[in-house]
Amino acid sequence: MSLDNTPEQSQLGRASAYVDRYDPSLLFPLPRALQREEMGIDTQRLPFFGADLWTAFELSWLNPRGKPQLAIAHFTVPCETPNIIESKSFKLYLNSFNSSTFTDAEAVRERLRTDLGEAVWRGSERSGSVGVRLLPPAQFEAERVEELQGLDLDRLDVDCSDYAPNPALLRTVPGEPSVNETLTSRLLKSNCRVTGQPDWGSVQISYSGPPIDQEGLLRYIVSFRNHNEFHEPCAERIFTDIWRRCAPTRLAVYCRYTRRGGLDINPFRTSWPQALPPNIRTARQ
Repeated sequence: MSLDNTPEQSQLGRASAYVDRYDPSLLFPLPRALQREEMGIDTQRLPFFGADLWTAFELSWLNPRGKPQLAIAHFTVPCETPNIIESKSFKLYLNSFNSSTFTDAEAVRERLRTDLGEAVWRGSERSGSVGVRLLPPAQFEAERVEELQGLDLDRLDVDCSDYAPNPALLRTVPGEPSVNETLTSRLLKSNCRVTGQPDWGSVQISYSGPPIDQEGLLRYIVSFRNHNEFHEPCAERIFTDIWRRCAPTRLAVYCRYTRRGGLDINPFRTSWPQALPPNIRTARQ
């Protein structure tokens, strides 16, 4: 069974009423399969592991005495889920907690975990959960702000003329021994698939194998500049193109996008099982 939801049916680009009473029906799941099939990704045997790491900076509810409570929420959505959550619907759903009463933060966390888990696994014979962690105000200062680690590609002075994803820009350096390296760029930009609004991000690419031509890789990252696609498939497109064109033995791609509407979405895809990246903010966020 599959969902018939499409981005055009979502709340993106539409005027939306502010709902401040808890309403899980606001969540709008979107199937991952369509865009994966467009990229030639086998949806039954994914070529990667990973998760989408969301951060919600605007989460509030009322305690039993009517006093507002605050938290920063971290969500971990496995990339194996059949659906993502359209970001505006996620924001509207979180707003619906604002005037709703919960006994404590654990009750809020459990409600988030249940609702989001149902939405991202909806339409599938499989089921699973979503990771949810709430940080109270006393822990806000523990939220780190730092740049992604790795060699900065943006130092390169290159000519750029492609502004739609062009995997032909990707190539390895012939005759050079294999390397283990991590490369980063702050120049990742794409546009919302529905509204066309810009999405700004940074990307970290870690790999083992033949050295990737760095100028070509930077031009490839810049080539997303006018591309209309959601964050998650952008990360999967970058992973898939590098995997196919450069044939590394290992590859991990981590995209950190600037928050919009109090939410950031940070997809991570890797060719081998490993720990997820730490929850950090990049300077732009």
